[in-house]
Amino acid sequence: QVQLVESGGGLVQAGGSLRLSCAPSGRTFSSYAMGWFRQAPGKEREFVARISSSGGYTDYADSVKGRFTISRDNAKNTVYLQMNSLKPEDTAVYYCAADRGGWSTRRSDYDYWGQGTQVRVSS
Repeated sequence: QVQLVESGGGLVQAGGSLRLSCAPSGRTFSSYAMGWFRQAPGKEREFVARISSSGGYTDYADSVKGRFTISRDNAKNTVYLQMNSLKPEDTAVYYCAADRGGWSTRRSDYDYWGQGTQVRVSS
């Protein structure tokens, strides 16, 4: 069974940093584009960042551009989301996802999802 397992969430003060990790199990995702999404209470799940299969291309939502960095280590089959200068509005459950088809910001295009990891940013 294919699973994506996120870790690294927690409680942090505004201005702080966290690094999320996503480690798939059951198969390798080195040929998949990978993305991070988030869902705040009462809101829809939204795109945060994506990275191409090779790691050569990245893309970010405007709300996190310049503060978050997505990266991947295909040798370790792991994707990361480094989050700096965190704000209370970044509070959400963060999800890792794998896109077999290519390069998308739409959650419906992603084929595999993790269970999510909670990030809380206090003011």
